[in-house]
Amino acid sequence: MKQIQTRSGLLSALVFLALASQVSYVTAQSLDEVLGVRAATTQDGKKSQIKIDEVKDQTRDLLTQYKQVMKVVDGLKVYNLQQERLIRNQNEELAELEASIDSVTVIERQIGPLIERMIANLETFVSLDIPFLMSEREERVEFLKDTLDRADVSVAEKFSQVLQAYQVENAYGSTIEAYTDMIELGGKSRQVDVLKWGRVSLVFQSPDGETTGVWDNDARDWVILGDEYRTGVRDALRIARKTQTADIVKLPVKAAGE
Repeated sequence: MKQIQTRSGLLSALVFLALASQVSYVTAQSLDEVLGVRAATTQDGKKSQIKIDEVKDQTRDLLTQYKQVMKVVDGLKVYNLQQERLIRNQNEELAELEASIDSVTVIERQIGPLIERMIANLETFVSLDIPFLMSEREERVEFLKDTLDRADVSVAEKFSQVLQAYQVENAYGSTIEAYTDMIELGGKSRQVDVLKWGRVSLVFQSPDGETTGVWDNDARDWVILGDEYRTGVRDALRIARKTQTADIVKLPVKAAGE
């Protein structure tokens, strides 16, 4: 009986060992599988993280590009507004130019007769003014009259020349000039020294200083002066020629209403 129990116990022990061995084998196999799954999960996680980092970098690059593009867009908006204002101003200027061009024909028709009247008035003025530098002034008027009929000279140039002639005549009123000229005196032509003191006084003196006279524009003739003006006219001639320093001189001046 004891021998049977011993065999049963031994058999039980062998069965237990077999089961324990099988359980250990199953446990070890399950652990390997778990570790394998975990390793695979780790590798997949690394790959996923790499992809995430790549996407993140791409997103950052796209954001940077977007910001740069938006800066360009903002700049273009400001530029477009400036161009719109410029175009609007240019359109206004074009409208003004078109209006001016439309009136050019009318102005050209009117400017020609105006220039002709200005030349005629200048010629009359010179003939009625005190007779200083008459050759020079009459030649200027003749030049303007000749230019008026020239087709190769523009209307603008003709008008400019007439204005210059008027400016020269205007400047004569504030200049002092001394020159030698031939005048009619007592029915005879004589060479004298002439002094133009603005348009206030036009006097002459013979080279020997013996004869001194003044132009009377009302009588349109020369009038002989007394000896009291001889020194004043002589000194004035010297001052005009810059051979004597400026000083007070005595000249005949016709008073207003005289």
